[in-house]
Amino acid sequence: MKVLVIDVGGTNVKLAVTGVEESRKAPSGPDLTPQLMVERVKEAIKDWYFDAISVGFPAPVVRGQVQAEPANLAPGWVGFDFAAAFGKPVKVINDAAMQALGSYEGGRMLFMGLGTGLGTALIIDNAVAPLELAHLPYRKKQTYEDYLGERGLRRWGRKKWQVFLEDVVERFKRAFVVDYIVLGGGNSKKLLRLPPHTCAGDNRNAFAGGFRLWEMNEQTQQHRFGSA
Repeated sequence: MKVLVIDVGGTNVKLAVTGVEESRKAPSGPDLTPQLMVERVKEAIKDWYFDAISVGFPAPVVRGQVQAEPANLAPGWVGFDFAAAFGKPVKVINDAAMQALGSYEGGRMLFMGLGTGLGTALIIDNAVAPLELAHLPYRKKQTYEDYLGERGLRRWGRKKWQVFLEDVVERFKRAFVVDYIVLGGGNSKKLLRLPPHTCAGDNRNAFAGGFRLWEMNEQTQQHRFGSA
């Protein structure tokens, strides 16, 4: 089966398909409605053949359904029928969970996606749980995302941002009792150093996670990855 992976971000929609080394992208941003996303993706991949689609989406997703409108895109995503729009079978999963799935190497792992916002997901013995930690309070009535997302990086600068990140990594490691933490997302490249107990992710792991969604049989998918 050839799978198209669509990784929806706040700046770009990143695209990959089974068997093709080249990845592509289409513009995203605050004007991006679901229908506009579909149009831009179709234009970008019109010469690609695929049987099914995985969509990584930057909002809570439960059993393949978007549960809330994303903070950095236009509205209209809740209830949108991706399969009807593309005319192909579609699995939808939270974007951090998709990249976590592609980054996972066993045991207890926490994924933190450092990008426009802060995406988080937990995997324990092959069972993935998307988390919504970004908007929990952290300091001075501000959230983890306020400190570790793009706004925080611009506000604090790399050195202070790194200090806050290392503090949060230690808090999360203790709270979730994980073996290791994977730091992914575009801003992970701006780290001055890797904090203890962490390893660097790779944005291409989101594509690996999207492919993996269709590699698992449906029974295993529902049991272990019921949020997809």
